[in-house]
This record gives sequence, C-alpha cells and structure tokens, in this order.
Amino acid sequence: MKLAIVTLSPEGGEIADRLAERLPDCRVFLHESVAAESRAERFPSITDLTARIFGEYSGLVYVVPCGVAVRAVAPLLKHKTVDPAVVVVDVHGRWAVSLLSGHEGGANDLAVTVGNILAAEPIITTTTEAAKTLIVGIGCRRGTGSRQIVDAVVKTLRDSDLDVADVRLLASADIKADEQGLLDAARDLGIPLRFLSSQEIRNCPFDVQRSDFVAQNVNLPAVAEPCALLAGRRTSLLVRKKRHNGVTVAVARENSSW
Repeated sequence: MKLAIVTLSPEGGEIADRLAERLPDCRVFLHESVAAESRAERFPSITDLTARIFGEYSGLVYVVPCGVAVRAVAPLLKHKTVDPAVVVVDVHGRWAVSLLSGHEGGANDLAVTVGNILAAEPIITTTTEAAKTLIVGIGCRRGTGSRQIVDAVVKTLRDSDLDVADVRLLASADIKADEQGLLDAARDLGIPLRFLSSQEIRNCPFDVQRSDFVAQNVNLPAVAEPCALLAGRRTSLLVRKKRHNGVTVAVARENSSW
C-alpha cells in the first residue's frame, strides 16, 4: 500500500516520522508553519494538498483532528470501491481511527497496523467487525510455525463451542511483532492481529494466570490471557489459557455496557 502521512503540528511530525520508519512506500507531508527540521514535504493548505494527493495514494494517514480530515477529504469522495483508505491519529498517538474505506480500501487493517506501531488503540466501527465479540490471545515460542498457531486457535475455539467467525482480533505481546509464524497465522485466519505493549501487559489489572517460564524468558507475567483481555473493551475471560502443541491460547469476550 502506497501511503501518505499528513500532519499540521510538531507532535504530529514526530508521530509521522515514527510511522514512516516502519511503513514501507510511505511519504510524510508536514505543514509549512511547523518550525522543526524535517525531511517531510511542506505544504500550506491541507485541503489543497489532499486534493492533489487523494488519487495518488492507496492509504492516507492524517495526524490531525477528525474534523479537519473529514473536511479535507469530503469534496473528493466518489465510492468506497475507489476511495483510498483513510486513518486518523490524534497528536498523542492514543487512537488510530479507521475513517474511510474500511473494508474495500483497507482502512481497518491500516488502523490496526498503525495502532501496533504506536501502541495506540485501533478504532474500527464497520458493523461486520464491531458485531464480533471474541478476542484470542496467543503466546508462542520464537520460531513457531503458522500451522501450529492456526491449529491451536481453531482447536481451542472448537473445544469451547466457539466460532472463529466471531473473533474480532488476535492479540499478542509487542515482543512478538516480528514473529513471522504469528503474522502468517493471522493472515491465514483472516483476522487482524493486535500487539500489546510489554508495559501495558506488566500493568494488567486483571486476574491472570502467571507463568514462571514467560517471566524468566521475556520478563512478562503472561501473554495469552492479558493480551486477550487488554486488546478489547469491557472484556471478561471466557477461556483460560490452554496449551496445544507449544502454543498458548486464551479467549476473552467483549461485553456491551448496556
């Protein structure tokens, strides 16, 4: 995906630079009023810039208020099958909002990718995803193959009479972000994979089963259970961690506040 990152502020510039380090085929655009030194291309008007680049990039990440992004893209919208993916990030990197072309354009996946890089929460509101309530936490040894992980997830869900179609997210620790087997398993299952920061896992307020092995090897109290619980909102643990062929899996459910 060819990406453009657009921002108006020094704080946004720092976030844009961090994203650009991790995202391939990416270009940063920074407003000319920002005094900080930067290699980004400068621009005077976000509306004019958006009109110029809207058809050139398959994904646009705005580190601006949502209202600013909406006003910039609104006159250019054609159809969800041709509009680029648009994600909005706040200047403190708390949230990555899938704003436009969530399914067809890939904004939902882009929001998760951006969220993983920034340790931000991806905000996805498309009904197909929002209606799903299960989150699967996964822990595995380094080098574990995708087939082992997929089998463990499917078996854990099946043994608990749960459907993989109801899974909104897979979740693991940020130290697993480069695990190819885990990335491939998420792709094979067709489920977004969210990574939780190690610090957030260490501060997990939930009652989880701790693992001496995990503590000794990666300095975390556990992986599968806290990740399943922390990756969503108003979660409760549905399936305590289970091990299958070297892979640990736990399942949490998100509950409606009403």
